[in-house]
Amino acid sequence: MFGFPGTWRIYLGVEPVDMRKHFDGLWAEAELHLGENPRTGALFVFANKERNRLKMLYWDGTGVWVMAKRLEKGRFTWPVGSDQKKLSLTTEALTMLIGGIDLKDGCQKAWYER
Repeated sequence: MFGFPGTWRIYLGVEPVDMRKHFDGLWAEAELHLGENPRTGALFVFANKERNRLKMLYWDGTGVWVMAKRLEKGRFTWPVGSDQKKLSLTTEALTMLIGGIDLKDGCQKAWYER
């Protein structure tokens, strides 16, 4: 499991993204659809339509990181935010999301739903 610094700003793109996108495609998503500059050091999280895959984009000052996670069963879930394009997450919420916690209802999914 990764640990994320508590000072990071984390933005989750609410709209589905084509998971074939990589460095440049995700960078464009952060700029054009989320309205954020990736060079500010924020972590950007994107999901596919089925919400069983996540990709994260992060600029560390020297280059761009792209990280991915694919669920074998189940889907990632999160609450609907007031902004329909992005949701701001805390590092704790991101850790729970990656770990299989249902952010929508605030409970851990059963092992057979993950």
